[in-house]
Amino acid sequence: MIPLYFDPGTGALIVQFLAAAIAGILLFYRTVLQKIKSFLGLKNKKEVDFMDEVDAEEDKE
Repeated sequence: MIPLYFDPGTGALIVQFLAAAIAGILLFYRTVLQKIKSFLGLKNKKEVDFMDEVDAEEDKE
């Protein structure tokens, strides 16, 4: 077996790739789940888009 050498730059690149992959998967899953819920009409009334609060504050002024 040939031992492999990973310098710190390669290790950091691997860690960054894993972190980006995990974040991408989580965001993709969240978006797909939200679209499925809205299509089926299962969206809770408590789940409010953060922009709704901004629009409500602008209406008060």
